[in-house]
Amino acid sequence: MQKFRWQLLIVFVTALVVGLVLFFQQQTPQDQTTETPSPISGGSYTEALIGSFMRLNPMLDHFNQPDRDIDRLLFSSLFRFDSTGLPVGDLAESWSVSPDGAVYTVNLRTDAVWHDGTPVTAQDVVYTISLLQTQDPLIPANLQELWGTVSVNAISDSALEFSLPTSFAPFIDYLSFQILPAHLLGNLGLAELVDHPFNLAPVGSGPYRFDSLETENGVITGVNLVSYEYYFKGKPFIDEIHFRYYPDETSALNAYLEGAVDGLSQIRNEDLQTVLNQTGLNLYSSRQAKFSIVFLNLRSADAAILQTPDFRKALMAGINRQAMIDEVLMGQGVLAQGPIMPGNWAYYDQQTPYRYDPDSAKQLLAGMGLTMAENGRFTSDGVPIELNLLVPDDAEHLALGEILRQNWEKIGIGLTVTALPYDQVIASLENRNYQMALVDVDLSDTPDPDPYQFWAESQIDNRQNYAQWSNTTASSYLEQARQTPNIEMRKKLYRNFQVLFEEDLPSLPLFYPIYNYAVKDSIHDLSLGPVYNPADRFNNVNEWYILTGVE
Repeated sequence: MQKFRWQLLIVFVTALVVGLVLFFQQQTPQDQTTETPSPISGGSYTEALIGSFMRLNPMLDHFNQPDRDIDRLLFSSLFRFDSTGLPVGDLAESWSVSPDGAVYTVNLRTDAVWHDGTPVTAQDVVYTISLLQTQDPLIPANLQELWGTVSVNAISDSALEFSLPTSFAPFIDYLSFQILPAHLLGNLGLAELVDHPFNLAPVGSGPYRFDSLETENGVITGVNLVSYEYYFKGKPFIDEIHFRYYPDETSALNAYLEGAVDGLSQIRNEDLQTVLNQTGLNLYSSRQAKFSIVFLNLRSADAAILQTPDFRKALMAGINRQAMIDEVLMGQGVLAQGPIMPGNWAYYDQQTPYRYDPDSAKQLLAGMGLTMAENGRFTSDGVPIELNLLVPDDAEHLALGEILRQNWEKIGIGLTVTALPYDQVIASLENRNYQMALVDVDLSDTPDPDPYQFWAESQIDNRQNYAQWSNTTASSYLEQARQTPNIEMRKKLYRNFQVLFEEDLPSLPLFYPIYNYAVKDSIHDLSLGPVYNPADRFNNVNEWYILTGVE
């Protein structure tokens, strides 16, 4: 009997609790219901491009950024790269590397189709590579050189094998080219493609397909794209994307102010404040894949003092690099620590930052046994130290050169700034006919951090080790890092290289400039990490949206 009454008590209490829950649920106001907005398809976006239309063909767009921007939406590639520079599959679904690092196998996804409905296959990749192997100035020299040594074999319709003469860890960098349709162009060589109608109405496999051209007085003024329903990552939310061409950044900004466009593909530093003052316009900024550096000729016969590490460190400590960024770049720069970009997977973030410290610079110079004359200039064997700096003959580099001259004057080092056309500065570097040179190193489209070409001993003679830095240990690290596909081992090797670079300081890294891009705040879910090309702003374009629904 006791047991029975206990069971009844449980039933009674349970019924009471359930009744109370139901009662309070019935009393819950409707306006407390949570609704989650979600993106839905629809809307259009118009962006201003700086420059002019040439050809919508990824094999022919290397030297025209507006074409590259649009091609990023029209065409797919085997690989793209995340913000740290690591490869991410685009058309590549999976990949592997042989134990010796000389054979790369890539498996294609099988759901990718061209905008005409034809499946994307390995033959499309083989055809595109045949164009890259063409010895034609339309193909950049470094691509010609690399692809001239690689053989490619289509194992099946969805698998490829790339055979290299030796292990080369940065190879995936070279698999980011965009693919052309072999079923439409496969019987054409590069020369025949230059004026082919395909370039005016291309067929790709990217998130957007070509719709039409806008013309005015016989000149192409715009390109219209529409979302591709069968894009392998899903149909983009924004239905239409329109591009309009403008001769310069000022014209593009005026077009935005007049309501003609929703986005600005690039913004001059001089226009930043105007952009920031616009309500409803979002600014996106990212470190560019290029950096400014003062190369030092460590084998210069008439500037032998550059061979002394403490002298180089004194020069570095004497540079107010932040003033360069603030005064010349209007704040749009990131201080450089070395040849590997911050944010990249190989960047070693425990390096000791170079600091502007004129007093420390003077101490280093005095510690070398140099004496200071009454005029405040350091002398060596009684001769005042006077160096020469080559700079490109343009307003920005001349202003940077003047800051260097003033900075080094303060620490007792004389400097003459010589301005030359940029190609002559580069020729002086190649001929090793210089003491110091201020240049910009462009690392666009090379997310792999491999700095071998600029700093390895093997690159001293007639290659790009312009400083002629000879450090056997550092070169060994660079050699090993480009031969092992193991990413963790490469990180360690590049860390060791960066430590040696910091200690020896063979040249003087200055800063990375900033890329600025602006889009109306009605466009949502944009994401801009470190860019390796301005077209990288479209990496997640299929996720952008304007309209929202409720779930």
